[in-house]
Amino acid sequence: MLRLTWVQPEDLLGHELAQAYQDGRAPEAIAARWHAAGGPEAPPRAGTSPTPASRYLRALAGDLLDELAELPSGLADAEPTDLGQIRAHCPDWPAGPVPAPAPTQTHLEAAWLGRAVGCLLGKPVEKLPLEGIRDLARAGGNWPLRTWFTARGVPDDLLRTHPWNRRSAPTSLAENIDGMPEDDDLNYPVLNLLLLQRYGRDFTTADVARLWLDELPAGRTFTAERVAYRNLLTGIEPPHTAHHRNPFREWIGALIRADVHGWTNPGDPAAAAEAAHRDATLTHTANGVYAAMFTAATIAEAATGQGDIHACLRTGLTVVPPASRLAEAIRHAVHLARTTEDFDTVVDALHTTHRAYHWVHALPNTALIAAALTHANGDFSGSICRAVSGGWDTDSNGATAGSVAGLLTGAPAALPDRWTTPLKNRLATSVADFDGIGFDTLAQLTHQLTHRETRHP
Repeated sequence: MLRLTWVQPEDLLGHELAQAYQDGRAPEAIAARWHAAGGPEAPPRAGTSPTPASRYLRALAGDLLDELAELPSGLADAEPTDLGQIRAHCPDWPAGPVPAPAPTQTHLEAAWLGRAVGCLLGKPVEKLPLEGIRDLARAGGNWPLRTWFTARGVPDDLLRTHPWNRRSAPTSLAENIDGMPEDDDLNYPVLNLLLLQRYGRDFTTADVARLWLDELPAGRTFTAERVAYRNLLTGIEPPHTAHHRNPFREWIGALIRADVHGWTNPGDPAAAAEAAHRDATLTHTANGVYAAMFTAATIAEAATGQGDIHACLRTGLTVVPPASRLAEAIRHAVHLARTTEDFDTVVDALHTTHRAYHWVHALPNTALIAAALTHANGDFSGSICRAVSGGWDTDSNGATAGSVAGLLTGAPAALPDRWTTPLKNRLATSVADFDGIGFDTLAQLTHQLTHRETRHP
């Protein structure tokens, strides 16, 4: 029986209840009705519950999702989604573009490679608990993490306790890597190249939707993106696609789409954040949108080649409402990273602080990315290894940390060979006409857009 993940009402309801508690609603009465009817909790790690729900339970879940949507949020004023309101909440919103050289093609190739390397490093341990990641790395003689994961030498009983990611292990363990395998963390940057080629810097959220329907297979979407895709197909238009029965709207999906907006707006973090907002609001709200804006603004600052990682992260925070949960999480993570020598201690503190959030939620993952980049002082290997070793959404966190740190290195040659050689300058992707493309070609295409799209004061 086909059980489509991330869209069944009975699976969404538990996640929406968690979202309601987190964003300041009062869902206790609805939760009581759901549990009294025998409704399950949200699936803890996968996208669907183990057994199908009855027709009654599925219908009830749909009704309760709609009731939850009507509850007022106590955090709505501090965490708006409208761009004008976000800007009004940000007293240090960037004034505008500053004179800065656009990144060279070699800078952009390093960024693309960095994103791929970080993603690939995290793929085999995606969905694993933190203790599993640590135990597997130690068993392979690779802790603190410094290179690819391997199954060589890992005891069978440990692999039974903490099995590698089923889809990724055949392509992402050290002994199996043969080019960069397909992953949504690379599909979305490729799609955003197409977005700018077709619609230019003034693209709209509806343009993002059109592009997805034309170029993105529905089966290669997950969480908020899959729900928004489903909503489009039922006639719901943006930005309502982000709201309707979408409990994943503050998860990490919009963040992983933000890089191209930063790369193509060097020295203009405000424009990068605004572009990320138009992209993100197809699928996300509030903190899910802020995570994308923060990432885009951070990368726009890094793309100038003039700032260190700490200045880049400070710039990223200027586009996040300071009273929001995301801003608080980033500030806390950066403080921990700057004041704590042992990164495992930083990670343990972050996991304690964010234990109520799902492993794909934007808050813990963005905090971890900021902590990893800060603690490593922007060093490439240190950044990706810290981001992945911290758990949660390992491939996405490694990808974003690798993109930022790779861009700061300035050239592919600055990335250690152990990371780049196995990729063989080849990317597999679900995006038509790009499968097998080289990272040098992707950099060339991005550079053309950057040159064309850069605004000057």
